[in-house]
Amino acid sequence: MAQEAEPAGTSEHLRPDAGAPVLSRMQRNTEAKVKKLLKQQKVQLWNPPYTRNQQPSPEDVQELAQVFAPLLDLPAPELAEVLERIRAQSVHRGRGNKMFRETSVATLELLLPRDAQQVACSPVAACSKDQRRKTFLETRLDVPVQVLMDRMAEEWGLKKVKLILSGRSLCADQLLEQQGVKNHSRIMVLKLSEDQEQQQQEEEQSVQRSLRGFQILSERDGSQEQESSPFLQVADQKGNVLKIPESERKALTLAMSLHEKGRSLMKRRQYEHALAHLLQADAHFSACRSQLLLSVDNSGLLQLDIVWCYRGLEALSCLEDARGRLQRAEESFRRSYGAEQQRLQRIKGNTGGEEVLFVRLHLLQCLLCYVQGEDGAARSHLRTAESLYLRVCVDPEKLCQLMSLGFTEREARLGLRACQGEVAEAAAHITRRREEKEELKRKERLNKTIRSRMTASLMELGFSSRDVSRALDQSEGDADRAYQILSSPSVSPGSLEQLLYLGFDSSAAEAALRLAAGDLQAATQLLLDEQAVVSSGSSTEESSPSSSTSEEAALVSQVLEDICHHEDEHLDETLEEERELMTSLRKHLGGE
Repeated sequence: MAQEAEPAGTSEHLRPDAGAPVLSRMQRNTEAKVKKLLKQQKVQLWNPPYTRNQQPSPEDVQELAQVFAPLLDLPAPELAEVLERIRAQSVHRGRGNKMFRETSVATLELLLPRDAQQVACSPVAACSKDQRRKTFLETRLDVPVQVLMDRMAEEWGLKKVKLILSGRSLCADQLLEQQGVKNHSRIMVLKLSEDQEQQQQEEEQSVQRSLRGFQILSERDGSQEQESSPFLQVADQKGNVLKIPESERKALTLAMSLHEKGRSLMKRRQYEHALAHLLQADAHFSACRSQLLLSVDNSGLLQLDIVWCYRGLEALSCLEDARGRLQRAEESFRRSYGAEQQRLQRIKGNTGGEEVLFVRLHLLQCLLCYVQGEDGAARSHLRTAESLYLRVCVDPEKLCQLMSLGFTEREARLGLRACQGEVAEAAAHITRRREEKEELKRKERLNKTIRSRMTASLMELGFSSRDVSRALDQSEGDADRAYQILSSPSVSPGSLEQLLYLGFDSSAAEAALRLAAGDLQAATQLLLDEQAVVSSGSSTEESSPSSSTSEEAALVSQVLEDICHHEDEHLDETLEEERELMTSLRKHLGGE
């Protein structure tokens, strides 16, 4: 039962005795159906006769269970338990609303990590080893998130956590109300570390190291030697490099790199750590304005992966956020592939690989429908997922046949899916893809050589490496046009004066105006981009160049380990987890 509200001056109050096991999928399904029937019958469990003087009336609840049992095809005793749980929730919520109106103290629902459950258990709500728990936290909303984190560390030993609200990470130094936290908000608590304090610090710093390494990569444009200074490019489904504005390229590269890191953690089933990276990637994707995102599937893949992490964490309380993300994922896939995947067929020549994404999509949609009591829609999604699964499920014997021919397991699996399981066609398909990749690499090497020569020639004339690189980008690789840009007439004194007034260096401001063809706004953005590179670096002016280079090389080397070197890496799924989820959902829905 909820406790009485503390005085209005109390900033926050944790109530571990309110802890309760998070409902299972089947319990959520039943509860959703009961709530719909209550709404249809206009039954209010928080009012008499079911609740009298804030206390339950078991006889009336049991009588209602007898009436509802044949309508829902459920045993009356089980239904009575569900009705009482819903009634208690309603009363608790009503008290929370009253307390918030009178004292401005809100009630938040927390979904705790698995290893915090034993501390959170109360004598009246025993929990098993494998259950996750939710508890309630009473707090004013005009306090920093850090205040709540400190109390969690004190009560449950959760010294380093990340709080997730509707798919967004809450900033520790900002107020709850500033970040959209409201009365009755549901917040997922991710534990970022496992045991000792040193491990906690390493876990927290891991995301920051990844971010810094990817920032370095996103700043590189390929003008340096690739062997010593690897860089990332944005390419289409066949590996062709896309030409997009430099500022957009950097933002997209950073977002996509964080996504790759998150996916590598997902494959190891490290869902909490993966989710932290994926949410950062989502924030960077959201900052991208490029129209390119409307025609590619990256954003949709990210939404799907975030919801898959929710499933791995059994975070079913994130239903509203999950529903919206799956809808955005489906819309992204249909834009990128075509309503019937005809665009994908035209670009790649097959649709077999991408069908694995729709297996996962329909399974997650099935799961959401099921826990919301929509069994009919859930069965429809499950049938679709099962049908797609049969089409992309790879025969182990055929996989071995192709591997015996010298192809990798990934190549064999993707080739069989692309060719509907035909071994001979798959072998020809893989061979053709290898030849296409070699041709792309040959062209890249040639373009790299040509660009390096043009860069060297222009630098011999006294221009800096960065200015030459930007001029070549602006001229689309035309050395003569790049020279004209670099040696354009002196800039407008008025524009230069405005940049100097803003605090930029004189020589840098003049170079930026030349590169921007006198456009003051574009020149300002160039200078700001340059400052961002310096400020995000780990070295200072006093640091030696060799030290800075060595540290950057180590960061880049670390993050490159998690960057896939195959454009179809995201499609190379064994479908083991999907099969497990499919079997579970089939049992829930009364299948074989």
